[in-house]
Amino acid sequence: MVNNNLKIGTKIGAGFALGLSIIAALGIVSYRTTNNLIDNFRLQAHTYEVIDEIDDLLFQIKDAETAQRGYLITGEKRYLEPYNNALPNIKQSLKVLRKLTADNPQQQIRLDNLEPIIDERLAVAQTGINLRTNQGFEAARQWVQTDRGKNLTDKIRRIATDIEAEEVRLLQQRANQTQVAAKEAIDTIIYGIPLAFLLLTLIGIYLTRNISKPLAEISKATEKLAAGDLSVNVPVDNRRDELGRLAQVFNQMIANLRETTLKNNEQNWLKSNLARFSQMLQGQRSLENVARMILSELAPLMEAQQGVFYLMDYENEQPILKLLGSYAYQERKNLSNKFRLGEGLVGQCALEKQKIILTDAPSDYIRISSGLGEAKPLNIIVLPVLFENQVIAVIELASFYKFSDIHLTFLDQVSEIIGIVLNAILSDIRTQELLEESQRLTQQLQSQQQELTQQNRRLEEQAKELQASEELLKQQQQELEESNEELQQLNAELEEKAELLSNKNKEVERKNQEVEQARISLEEKAEQLALSSKYKSEFLANMSHELRTPLNSLLILAKILADNVEGNLSEKQIEYSQTIYSSGNDLLSLINDILDLAKIESGTMSIDMVQLTIADLCEPLERTFKQVAIDKGLNFTIELDSELPPTIYTDAKRLQQILKNLLANAFKFTEKGEVSLNIFVAKQGWSSDHETLNQAAKVIGFAVKDTGIGIAPEKQKIIFEAFQQADGTTSRKFGGTGLGLSISREITRLFGG
Repeated sequence: MVNNNLKIGTKIGAGFALGLSIIAALGIVSYRTTNNLIDNFRLQAHTYEVIDEIDDLLFQIKDAETAQRGYLITGEKRYLEPYNNALPNIKQSLKVLRKLTADNPQQQIRLDNLEPIIDERLAVAQTGINLRTNQGFEAARQWVQTDRGKNLTDKIRRIATDIEAEEVRLLQQRANQTQVAAKEAIDTIIYGIPLAFLLLTLIGIYLTRNISKPLAEISKATEKLAAGDLSVNVPVDNRRDELGRLAQVFNQMIANLRETTLKNNEQNWLKSNLARFSQMLQGQRSLENVARMILSELAPLMEAQQGVFYLMDYENEQPILKLLGSYAYQERKNLSNKFRLGEGLVGQCALEKQKIILTDAPSDYIRISSGLGEAKPLNIIVLPVLFENQVIAVIELASFYKFSDIHLTFLDQVSEIIGIVLNAILSDIRTQELLEESQRLTQQLQSQQQELTQQNRRLEEQAKELQASEELLKQQQQELEESNEELQQLNAELEEKAELLSNKNKEVERKNQEVEQARISLEEKAEQLALSSKYKSEFLANMSHELRTPLNSLLILAKILADNVEGNLSEKQIEYSQTIYSSGNDLLSLINDILDLAKIESGTMSIDMVQLTIADLCEPLERTFKQVAIDKGLNFTIELDSELPPTIYTDAKRLQQILKNLLANAFKFTEKGEVSLNIFVAKQGWSSDHETLNQAAKVIGFAVKDTGIGIAPEKQKIIFEAFQQADGTTSRKFGGTGLGLSISREITRLFGG
């Protein structure tokens, strides 16, 4: 220990000066080779800077293109902010690239070719923006469809790829130079130290015994280092002489070399794989293909045995993560393929926008299976894919091994590339959908305008036809009134002749011939009147059918216009449409009444007898008129006879029509008091020749009572005639056509009442 503490100069004296000179020379050579090694490392770092700068340039160009597309689609100025921000960044990146590659003429030539293309691409983008601003979306869309901007962008990418490929080549070349420099340093150590050792051994056995062992250890470590083993280490043995310090420096050098080599290898691995992923995903347009490619490449690279890819989607405007792709994943029935924000590790990762690492997962959490067996993973990582701080997707990987720091760094950086690619694909999809939707809406608007024009023409034609039908109906009504007047005159003449015959019995025989002639004439006129009435009924029935078809169309169109769903009508136009709709309903009700009267007069109306419960009869009547009674402040009751059977046999539709007519008239002419409907077992009041009613166990009667204005006795018969009312003022005050009671009477006769 004492000898080891003495300096070597004291031990070897002046004779060791030559060895020191050799060692000094060895140190100089080592210093030179070390400097070469450091310079090569610096050049490699410089190459990484160029690669990073060209990637940043492409990112800025892509950011400008994305902002331009957003403005072309929406026309909103806020989308131009990223575009305007990217322009100075692009110029700055080009300046930095020129400075970094100033020592490379080929790269300068490529930059000379790239810069005017970038300027032209930005000019094309500005032209599209100007077209969108000044001429609108359609002009900008046509400009985009020329693909001029796309072609320029492809040229930019090709030149950028050439630049990056050249830098990768330089990186490989400089890595080789680094290896050569390292080999030179190792060779210097390998050959210099033995030479010094040889000279020093001449000093004597004593010096040999004290110096050879540590030198041998250093030599052995150097050989391992030359073979590429960076795990070697020279034991110091607490020596304080030059050999001890040399061992310490050697160990420190190996440690530095080990650390530098490891970092360089990791950076080479990181950069090369990031570049490979970026190149692999360029030009992809299918989300499913991208998910499959990412998992197929990422899982083996991360030494993961299982992986899933979830894409952010929206259901009912709620964000949800859906399974888009998988790697060696086996679905289980108790696991969902969808996750909401905060649901499970996938949802929590998307909510926090942070990766989640799970170590020592439970055995029943997940199993990685193969044809030979299955086992639980050691580590699980859930990684969010972000773009502009918004979650686009979530990737989950499971592995038998622990994820290293370089793996985690790679995942963080590659997720940014994936986010940019996914956002570009989603933007393209949304752009295509917006274009298709715009085209569809334009075609639909044109079709609707044409249909509206045609409907307006048809509406005008139907209005003219309706006016002509109304005039014809008035003319037929006038002819009918004239026929009634002639019939009344004939009846008066007949009464006069009958009175004359009773007073002049002596002139009977002489007047028989005249009476016979008058009778024959009367029968002919009666036949003519019956024939006229038949023609009238047939005409009214046919006209009612002909009128209802266009009138129903008119009502539908008037209702559509009155609803104003599209909101393109003025208040006055809506009021006109509502007036047409209301008047059309009144006219339709009148036509239905005329059709019923025509069916009755022509004998074509039939009744369909069915079983009907008293409750089913009363319930719609009460529902219909209860609110009417409340609005007019009247009492409305339905009185049921205790002897009524639970069901009756009748035509439900026609019976409802009669009762609604009677109740409607009662409510119309009653201002205060009450209206009541009495349903009872009738003892009389039906036709004696009606066999069905004569043989029935019970016949049901209906009576409507009210406290209204009443009907004068002399008017009680004529109100049951068609188009007749008790007073001329009634129509003016209460409205109506005078057909309701006439129709009700004729339907009642069909029932046998």
